[in-house]
Amino acid sequence: MIEIEKAAQKIKNMEVRGAADIAKFTASTLKEFALKVDSDFDEKIKRAASILLNTRPTAVSLFNAINYVMSYEGETVEEKRRSLVERANEFIEWVNTARAKIGEIGAKRIKDNSTVLTHCNSSAALSVIKTAFRQGKNIEVFATESRPRMQGYLTVKELSREGIPTTLIVDSAVRHFINEMDYVVVGADTITVNGALINKIGTSQIALAAKEARIPFMVAAETYKFSPKTLFGELVVIEERDPSEVAPEEILRLQIRVKNPAFDVTPRDYIDLIITEIGAIPPEMAYLVIKERLGYTVFDAEELKLSAKHFD
Repeated sequence: MIEIEKAAQKIKNMEVRGAADIAKFTASTLKEFALKVDSDFDEKIKRAASILLNTRPTAVSLFNAINYVMSYEGETVEEKRRSLVERANEFIEWVNTARAKIGEIGAKRIKDNSTVLTHCNSSAALSVIKTAFRQGKNIEVFATESRPRMQGYLTVKELSREGIPTTLIVDSAVRHFINEMDYVVVGADTITVNGALINKIGTSQIALAAKEARIPFMVAAETYKFSPKTLFGELVVIEERDPSEVAPEEILRLQIRVKNPAFDVTPRDYIDLIITEIGAIPPEMAYLVIKERLGYTVFDAEELKLSAKHFD
């Protein structure tokens, strides 16, 4: 399990970050581990899945990746291994193709001579922006720093390499610049059954500013980021990260509390459109995506809950 522990640590410390990369990394990790297991296959694979599952509670892409890969079949170890590897490869292909499709669909929503605001570092959101730019549209991007982990630095580097005119702003400057924007395009960590968005902390404030300014707020999200657990009443856990990310040691020594939530919740009323690989949909259609695309039933959900308990 040493390799699984190392992989889990990479997810925990955000060496592997971003919902899409976490999902693909998780599927690949389980596949590579399965290729080495020679006995007690089910027990060892469940233990490995348990370790990975507990790294980032808010990232539903992690949960969906594990659930997809763990739905393997077979009687013998070799049959189970073959099935798991096939499912892992299928999921990885899903991740790889979804991003490009989202870019093509979302780019149609971006008009020429537009300014786009983005937050954090979403591969799906950037796919929309870069595809629009490659189509010859004259666009400019404003990107937030996305404190405290500064994922915005990754975003501006990526956009700069693409040749897209980009401006970096501090998170608290969003309302100052919002009236200069034509669109807001962000990614997603989780989409709930009622169409609410869980994303990088600060997203909900941007959505509120955009609604006030009547600027379209669009979410780019692969369908594996929709949460089947919320269909049956479970709440999304908002991850609380280490206080050292936001405060130096001299502040931490004071008799105060430091709160560092990694995500916040944006109500569906603030979302104009969710761009997925199967089409651009209103947030109210989240239920159908979970039910038909992910194919969960009441029985399936109960099985997932039991599996999660067994993993602990």
